Amino acid sequence: MRIDRRIVFAGLRNAVFGGRLSQAQVEGVEAVLTRFSARGWADPRWLAYMLATAHHETGGSMQAVRETFAATDEAAVERLERAFRAGRLPTVKTPYWRRDAQGRSYYGRGLVQITHRENYQTMSRVTGLDLVAEPDLALRLDVAATILVVGMTEGLFSGARLADFFCGMKADWTGARKIVNGTDRAGKIAVTARTFDAAIRAGLVV
Repeated sequence: MRIDRRIVFAGLRNAVFGGRLSQAQVEGVEAVLTRFSARGWADPRWLAYMLATAHHETGGSMQAVRETFAATDEAAVERLERAFRAGRLPTVKTPYWRRDAQGRSYYGRGLVQITHRENYQTMSRVTGLDLVAEPDLALRLDVAATILVVGMTEGLFSGARLADFFCGMKADWTGARKIVNGTDRAGKIAVTARTFDAAIRAGLVV
């Protein structure tokens, strides 16, 4: 199974990206498509939901981002600390962004944001790179795409995986948000995922 990427991008341009796709958005989608294809095609709905997740997590940019969309490491840490002290992060028990003895911070980075040192350790094994020593490697697009695809396929974020929600006739577009972040914006992401799915299916070449 393969897809005609020209057809897919033509469908996404209007349906998801408001009539215009930037080069960065194209590159982001391509990175996920390439990594997904390299693992061997599974259910096209998996790809659609991964792309919708990346779309949500990156504010539509389809590029790996820092948590809070900060431009720098320092700004991300400052924004998270300020929010925490103001009580705007009620579910956070451990301030994971605070720097360790080497000055490294394990706040969220990527197409789907990984947080906490132990998750950087897990993704170091997935990528073959030392993300603990260099957490900003998670901002590299190829690395971020690998983390997204492998993490969602194998259930490395929450224990839930794509096969739990998309298998045979089963398609739980809303429940699939549990793969990454409980029910946060689940309905909105489900709508976007269905749109991605329609574009992907239009471009399928069997």
